Amino acid sequence: MSVTPGNPKNAPGVPDVLTEALELGPDTLSPRDFYLLLTALVVPRPIGWISTISAAGVRNVAPYSYFNLMGSEPFYCAFGSTGEKDSVKNIREVPQFVANIVTMDLLEKMSFTSGDWPRDQDEFEWAGLTAVPSKTVKPYRVGEAKAHLECEVKHIFQDGRTHIVIAKIEHVHVSPSVWKNGRVDPKLLDPVGRLSGSLYAPLGDIFSVARPDMSKVGDTPSLDGMPKATRR
Repeated sequence: MSVTPGNPKNAPGVPDVLTEALELGPDTLSPRDFYLLLTALVVPRPIGWISTISAAGVRNVAPYSYFNLMGSEPFYCAFGSTGEKDSVKNIREVPQFVANIVTMDLLEKMSFTSGDWPRDQDEFEWAGLTAVPSKTVKPYRVGEAKAHLECEVKHIFQDGRTHIVIAKIEHVHVSPSVWKNGRVDPKLLDPVGRLSGSLYAPLGDIFSVARPDMSKVGDTPSLDGMPKATRR
């Protein structure tokens, strides 16, 4: 089903039932409907619980599911904000942040910090969180989080209301409670996955699949050398 481009503010919503494949672009739906479509497709998304501090010393913490690692030589991460929220305003003043990893036991407190709090309010206090000094940056860690990425901001890309904050990872903290056999155990970490709307999900089943051994793939197209997934 093709949707004819038009004025996004007056564009029709996504149909309740599809009789054929949906074909559309960002200018064929209202921004809200296109947002709901994309965030239902790109799931689950990790959540960067971003803690910042203003030049006046007011602490802020807010969740962003437009978040991920971005390269490893050197190590970068990034998060995206629609509109210049307090996190971005603080970063312009103090170009550092901590990406606190959100786990299922912190789901409700994380969601509470997504509220539109006044900038002079300390969201750590509102959510009953422990503000712990970081090792290398000025913003505080969320003490209840099991892992933290301390980051130095290198660039803020802006296009319209989209702000993408790109930062270099300077320090990592990991709790012993999530460590097993020489690495982070995903089941012990129990991270939160962001779905669409107000929906979230735990990891669920975990599978392992090896990268292909190109010496076993052969010279002609075939699935014979494709590694199989196994449940852990």
